[in-house]
Amino acid sequence: MIHYATTRMISLSLSLVAASLVIFTVVEVIPGDPAAYMLGLNASDETVAALRTELGLDGSATERYLRWVGGLLHGDFGTSYTYRVPVSELVAARLWISLPLALLALTLSTVVAVPVGMIAAARRGRPVDYGIMAFTQLGIAVPNFWFAMLLVMVLAIRWPVFPAGGFPGWDAGPWPALRALTLPAVALALPQAAILARVMRSSLIETLGQDYIRTARAKGLTEGQAIRNHGTRNALIPVLTIIGLQFSFLLAGAIIIEKVFFLPGLGLLIFQGITQRDLIVVESVVMLLVFAVIVVTFLVDLAYAVADPRLRHAR
Repeated sequence: MIHYATTRMISLSLSLVAASLVIFTVVEVIPGDPAAYMLGLNASDETVAALRTELGLDGSATERYLRWVGGLLHGDFGTSYTYRVPVSELVAARLWISLPLALLALTLSTVVAVPVGMIAAARRGRPVDYGIMAFTQLGIAVPNFWFAMLLVMVLAIRWPVFPAGGFPGWDAGPWPALRALTLPAVALALPQAAILARVMRSSLIETLGQDYIRTARAKGLTEGQAIRNHGTRNALIPVLTIIGLQFSFLLAGAIIIEKVFFLPGLGLLIFQGITQRDLIVVESVVMLLVFAVIVVTFLVDLAYAVADPRLRHAR
């Protein structure tokens, strides 16, 4: 297990270094000078040059990259060109919205999708299976922003159970904050649950065709016992991959949902940074998200090893 974890950690660390190079290169080649953008069209060349020096944009690309990476290693994400505050403060304020939203949406999708996928696999070829697959196909096809607006019309306007938008902040108490995140989380969880349920069904159907499942049935286990005791654990391996990918998407890919519900999250911060040419915000926030993805990937790999003992002893 230690050997497996160490190998995966080295591999993911190299991925982190490669990601930093790609992010810095892509952001730097975007047309437009942040200093000229901030000062406007009528600014003189001397004023633009002075602002570039103040923002640290006058060095070579290599110098800027090393300075940026060195700051990240020390927890310094730099200072926003637009807001003139540390990027870490912007991230901290937005992270306490995006992270709970992503976790809540992922929890909802997993709690719904895994048992639904198991039921569909156990009833393969029956009306229950066809009905579940039809609903999951509908969940994938329906745009989440349309579903979000439908939720607002029904549960915020028609029956005012949840707020229609905005975020009161965690200072207002856990319950008001969670109420504000409930409808966005449900809107995000619908397509993710549909995808996850189909993956769980396919994986479990494949697992149920294995020899050890037939042996378990031959020993007197019922279909439900064979699924619970032997099939589910092995079927979860591809499901864990999808859950890891979904968390990464939910953490930063909810820009449209954040706009629908007026939530100032990380996705909206990246969008604003791109439109305002705030390069340091875009670079640092995207790098933080890549780091989160790599950490989640590492945890998923460890979960693989727990679910499949063969990986723990592989060399």
